[in-house]
Amino acid sequence: MNDRQLLRYSRHILLDEIGIAGQQRLVDARALIIGAGGLGSPAALYLASAGVGRITLVDGDTVDLTNLQRQILHSEDRLGQTKVSSGQTALRGINPDVLVETVPHRVSDKPLAALVADADVVLDCSDNFATRHAVNRACVRHRKPLVSGAAIRFAGQLAVFDSRRGDGGPCYNCLFPETGEADEVRCAVMGVFAPLAGIIGTMQAAEALKLIAGAGEIIVGRLWLLDGLAMEWRSVRFGQDPQCAVCAPSAIK
Repeated sequence: MNDRQLLRYSRHILLDEIGIAGQQRLVDARALIIGAGGLGSPAALYLASAGVGRITLVDGDTVDLTNLQRQILHSEDRLGQTKVSSGQTALRGINPDVLVETVPHRVSDKPLAALVADADVVLDCSDNFATRHAVNRACVRHRKPLVSGAAIRFAGQLAVFDSRRGDGGPCYNCLFPETGEADEVRCAVMGVFAPLAGIIGTMQAAEALKLIAGAGEIIVGRLWLLDGLAMEWRSVRFGQDPQCAVCAPSAIK
């Protein structure tokens, strides 16, 4: 880091749990963010402001007026632009030292696997189970930590999965099996409380930064549930499913 960066990140460097070494790891890191909407907006803004050196934004949508109630990465003067292009503009304005790469379409299979393999941490800020399961499979295969968030109406969820752990930690499929029955609800139909997306997305950024810097305890094996109306948190512990079709030893090739 140069003198300007040392000054910019001085409040991180003052933290014993991060210091110069931890901040350097952030500057050298590569983060992949799937979704540049309600969750991806605050997550990306905080990763960029914290100095994560390379951020890849993946989203196939364009900025719509209805997004602006909660998707703080975007603005009215960028209506109609792709969300990743709009996001790139916002992040460059916050921290020009960060390299922001964009993928203006949905990815799956080999392209998704390549993006995950190239990342140090993956943040799933998507809004559908198909994408979440595809991202999870790629993270397990390439042994990349995954920070997963969800927000709908007044309810939020946060979990971290890290297949690098020696204790065989659980994956997203252990918690929400792909073959199980799950209601697919979207904010376009159900609505979402604007600050809720900010709370969950910011916590995703916090867990990602801790993972990169090696600071604190990561919430692996715990699902955090937020009731935004009562503003109450609940934590549910869960373990690896020995029969998981994704992360069980018999399933990994």
